[in-house]
Amino acid sequence: MNITHKHVEEIFEYDGSQINPSWAFQEFGIYGSSIITWIGPVNITPDNLKDFADVGLEIKSNYMVNFICEFFDQQPTNMRIAYLRQRLLVMIFREILTEKGVKTTREGDDIFVDGRKLSISIASVSLSSAKIHFALNLEDKGTPDDVETIGLYDINDGNVFNEENLKDLIFEVVNRYIDELETIEKDISKTKVLL
Repeated sequence: MNITHKHVEEIFEYDGSQINPSWAFQEFGIYGSSIITWIGPVNITPDNLKDFADVGLEIKSNYMVNFICEFFDQQPTNMRIAYLRQRLLVMIFREILTEKGVKTTREGDDIFVDGRKLSISIASVSLSSAKIHFALNLEDKGTPDDVETIGLYDINDGNVFNEENLKDLIFEVVNRYIDELETIEKDISKTKVLL
């Protein structure tokens, strides 16, 4: 599977509409499976909520790094595979945090540092593709009052992540994720099926 990664330098808000199918093609002319990353606020409008459990909740933050993944390789699309790929992305990010000495816990697709919520994520499918949104707080600002949150820049008083190494982190996560998905495809192609 060929996956195109584009990091957008422009700061813009994630409002939930970017999870719609073929957003990368409509916005950036990118055909096929893709990962789009950018930095910006999150404020998901009620009409764009995809998780029934989130209805009535505020999902917002002043400053996040966003990942939008779209995959066209499963036809028809498969919600289970979408969620497995979402968890793989979350676990790759946790692996990187562990390598940098940051202790985390995970509940489903949510990552916590010192009991404070670091990430948000959703996976879903359309008739043509599977979509994932994964986002990480950069600072503990503008998040819902009823949720204890933390940002990447808050971890160890900013001694782990900062504006200078953030783009390196983004590219490391994306490259490891793409490599993992491509390795799975290669393993499938070289494995003898059971008869």
